[in-house]
Amino acid sequence: MRTVYLDHAATTPVHPDVVAAMAPYWSDSAGNASSMHEPGRIARHAVDDARDTIARALGATPSEVVFTSGGTEGINAAIKGAAIAAMARGRHVVTTAIEHHAVLHACGWLANLGFETTIVPVDRNGMVDPHDVRRAIRPDTVLVSVMFANNEVGTIQPIAEVAAFTRHAGVPLHVDAVQAAGTLPIDVHSMGIDLMTISAHKFQGPKGVGVLTIRNGTPWLPMQSGGAQESNRRAGTENVPGIVGLATALRLAVAHRDEANLHLSRLRDSAIERILSAVPHARLTGHPTQRLANNASFAFQGVEGESILLSLDMAGIAASSGSACTSGATEPSHVVAALGLPDDWVRGTLRLSFGAANDLGDVEAVATVLPSAVARLRALAPRRRDAGSAAPPITGAVEGNPATVKPAHG
Repeated sequence: MRTVYLDHAATTPVHPDVVAAMAPYWSDSAGNASSMHEPGRIARHAVDDARDTIARALGATPSEVVFTSGGTEGINAAIKGAAIAAMARGRHVVTTAIEHHAVLHACGWLANLGFETTIVPVDRNGMVDPHDVRRAIRPDTVLVSVMFANNEVGTIQPIAEVAAFTRHAGVPLHVDAVQAAGTLPIDVHSMGIDLMTISAHKFQGPKGVGVLTIRNGTPWLPMQSGGAQESNRRAGTENVPGIVGLATALRLAVAHRDEANLHLSRLRDSAIERILSAVPHARLTGHPTQRLANNASFAFQGVEGESILLSLDMAGIAASSGSACTSGATEPSHVVAALGLPDDWVRGTLRLSFGAANDLGDVEAVATVLPSAVARLRALAPRRRDAGSAAPPITGAVEGNPATVKPAHG
C-alpha cells in the first residue's frame, strides 16, 4: 500500500536536482572550504556561489547570509545574539502567542539573564494585530520576533506592517520564515526584516542546514565559538553539500513558486471543502484566506488528535496534529489554544500539508477515511461532552492586552 504523504510542513522529500547538485561535494570535491589548497578552493567557491544565490532569493546581500544547521539554531542565534548584544539598552523582548517553541524557549532562556518577554495574543484566526505589537514595545525593548507563517495553522502574518512599527521604534525585528521560505515572496530589505531564519528541508532541500540573515548594522553577538568561519559569526566547518543543496532548492522553489502555489492551493481548498462537509462538528483552524497554499488544518470536537493520526496511519496516510517538534507531548497545541477554542476542540487537531507530488487522489483518500475514523473515535469516548453541539463563538477574550511574563526556562 502506497503511503499518502501529507506532512510536508514537517519535512519535504529532497528534490532530485538538489540531490544531483550536492553529489560531487560528498566525494569528488570533498575539500574543507576553509583550506587553502585546490580542493579547499573548490569547496569555497561552491559556498560563495550558494551564498550569492540565497542572497538574491531573499533580497539580502551576500555578507548578510550566515549558514546554520537549521531553523532551531538560527532562531536561537538570532534571538539570543540580538538580545544579549543590546543588554545595555534594555532587557525586554516582544513575541506572539503562536510562535514555534524554538522562539518561546529562547525567550524563556533569556529570563535567566533578567529579560522580560511580552507575549502578544492573536485573534481567532491566528492573526496578530500589528498595533498590538506596537503597543507592546517599550523604551527598554531590544527585539521583536514574529513568525512569517504559522507552522501549525498556516496563517500568514502582516510582517511588513509589523516591521513599519519596529523600524519607527528603532527595535530590530526577527522573523521566523521557516515555513514561508520558497513559498512566499521575501525581500528582507524592502520588508524591513533585520534578522530572519529559514531551513532547507522545508522546501525540498536537505535536512541539517539553514540560513540566518542578519541585516548589516544590526547589533548581534555570535552564540557559537571556535573558528573564524562565516566571518566569525558561526564557528564550525561549513556543510558544503548541505549549503549547495539549500541554494539549489531555494532557487528552484522561487522559480516555480507561482505554479506550485496554484497546484497546492487547489489541493488545500478541495481538502477543506470535503472534510468540513463530511465531518460533523469540525472547523478550520487558521485564517480562511491568508494562509499557506499547502496548509489545511482542522479541529474536531470530542476526539483526540493523536487517535486520528493513528487511524490515518493505519490507512496509509501520513499527517500530523501540529508541529513535528512537539510530537509525543501530552499537552494540547499552544497555537490552537491561542485561537480561543475550548479544550474539547483544542485536543482534536489535524494538519494536512501538501507537496508537489500530491494530487486530488490523495485528497480523495483522506476525505474517504477521515469521517468514519472520527465517528468511530467519538463513539469510543462516550464520557466526552456531546459532540452534537456546535463550536462556541470565539469572543474577544483572546484578543486582549499583551501579557508580560518571564517564561520558564525552555
